[in-house]
Amino acid sequence: MSPESGALYRLHQDRPLHRPVLVIGLEGWVDAGLGAATAIASVLASGNSDLVATFDGDHFLDQRARRPVVRLVDGVNTEMTWPQTQLRSAHDDVGNDVLYLVGPEPDFHWRGFVDAMVELAQRFETRMVVALGAFPAPAPHTRPVRLVATAPPTSSGLIDQVGRSRGELEVPAGVSSALEIGFGDAGIDMVTLWARVPHYVAAMNFPEASAALVDGLASVAGLSFDSSALHRAADASRRKVDEVIAGNIEHTAMVRELEASVDASEGNPLGTDGLPSGDELAAELEQFLRGEDH
Repeated sequence: MSPESGALYRLHQDRPLHRPVLVIGLEGWVDAGLGAATAIASVLASGNSDLVATFDGDHFLDQRARRPVVRLVDGVNTEMTWPQTQLRSAHDDVGNDVLYLVGPEPDFHWRGFVDAMVELAQRFETRMVVALGAFPAPAPHTRPVRLVATAPPTSSGLIDQVGRSRGELEVPAGVSSALEIGFGDAGIDMVTLWARVPHYVAAMNFPEASAALVDGLASVAGLSFDSSALHRAADASRRKVDEVIAGNIEHTAMVRELEASVDASEGNPLGTDGLPSGDELAAELEQFLRGEDH
């Protein structure tokens, strides 16, 4: 099909969808423990998905930061695969229509990208938008991963369904923050779910964060997904971390301090400035897990 919206994206299909939920899981923003990436991969792997739209990479992406991949056969350049942000359609486990925005986060022209996404959401009569993310937090791996949410003022009621981070913060923004404002201005509900990943495992795959995000997505959006495989992977991951920590008195003490703080403050830990750094533990975990793969 021909390009749309001033050639910012190309529409590949335009079949009607029944009040879909749009799920956003873009690469390149905060995603501790690969929580969001693994969550998106899990729900997409549960069934077939169709390409709905692709965005103009020359307009939105820095090709030097996200280099294309060349395929060489006996020295012959046979193919170039370009990074691409895509909108895909699929179904949840009971047949509800779901749209997925996946691929690299735009490097440039965020306002144009937001306008294009609002246009696409309106075109398909999207009823809700849910973005996924994960950030490092002073939380122990021995407690369930808690979610917090952000949303535009028009969707602030959705925050209380998930979890609210108290206080005032000014932090660097991802494009999901710009999308929150754009969808809010368009009268479309949006909420971003953030998994709080223990800071000492943030550099590794942490499937418990992904399971929490999938379960949170299902709950807030009224969808159905099977997260049992993620929960099994989370149990195995937790046992590996337990094994490493048990051999170090300082690490064990750090986890006990985090447990006490989280238990006392119900997921908003305070007073952790005196805790040992998680860098050494993270390095040991990475070495341990690399050894497990051999």
